[in-house]
Amino acid sequence: MIQGARSNDSIRARIEALGTSLSLPTVRKALGVLEGEHASQRRGGVDELMDIRVYEPGDEARHIDWRTSARVGRPMVVQRERPSTSRVWLLLDVGREMTGSCPSGEPAYEVAANALRMFAALSLRRSDDVSLVFGDAASITRVPFNGGFAQFERTLDQALQRSWDRPRNIDALLDYARRIRDRQALIVLATDEHALRQRHLEAIRRLAQTHPMVFIDVATLNPFDSRTGRNRPVYDGTSRRAVPAFLSNARSRDEVATHRAYLAAALNRELTRCGSHMIRSDSSAAMFEAFVRLVSVTLARSGRNQLRSAAMPELRIGG
Repeated sequence: MIQGARSNDSIRARIEALGTSLSLPTVRKALGVLEGEHASQRRGGVDELMDIRVYEPGDEARHIDWRTSARVGRPMVVQRERPSTSRVWLLLDVGREMTGSCPSGEPAYEVAANALRMFAALSLRRSDDVSLVFGDAASITRVPFNGGFAQFERTLDQALQRSWDRPRNIDALLDYARRIRDRQALIVLATDEHALRQRHLEAIRRLAQTHPMVFIDVATLNPFDSRTGRNRPVYDGTSRRAVPAFLSNARSRDEVATHRAYLAAALNRELTRCGSHMIRSDSSAAMFEAFVRLVSVTLARSGRNQLRSAAMPELRIGG
């Protein structure tokens, strides 16, 4: 557990650096592409001339004001963006099932929470309006907070200090997300790989068709894999009973791994069809790398600017 805590501290530091190391234009572009549109286009209406400033790595070449650039002797960018903020909704499953362990030794809820911290770090850098929502069988709670990323972290840490005695309710979380009226708002839903049933896939498909969405899928310990159990008993997260040792064999392990991979691939296909994304990982460190990879690849595939050489090196931080 001490090793897991040290690893988590390291990841938290890298997440904090994520929001401060990237240039603001790169952050805007990264989130804009994940949402399916550039930030200035999502504001609605005719773009307004907000400012003329010095070019920064990550700015689109088409925004360079060549006349002003020639006059001052360096590249200048016309910033056309409305002053209103975007909205980002971070939804976290806090059912007791999320106390299950990952191969890294972390509880699933901590890996999921770190994924939400990554989105918060970028969103708050862009001055977005960020909302944090917890859901279990007892209630769906919007956790209020005001301020920057440090305040977000404190609020999330405090909210995670809970009894974890209620089962999950993914139906209620999805219904809450469906009722978010702002169709431009980015919705990030975090849970583990055991949460979804077939009816949830249909609900997520409908949600992804109306909102930009990212699904966080936390992969937990395979209970039949003796290699990840570290020779310690593995307990069922709901019944608290130990998994019989004789079940820890290659056949059971492979059957579980194949089934989980099949479900993850099916969900990923559904989200991809709707232009949304899924990040699946079994540790905070792997989640961070997957998040950076998703942003980097998505930026590189965008044909509207030259971020392949400017933004991607910036994203390789804290290695």
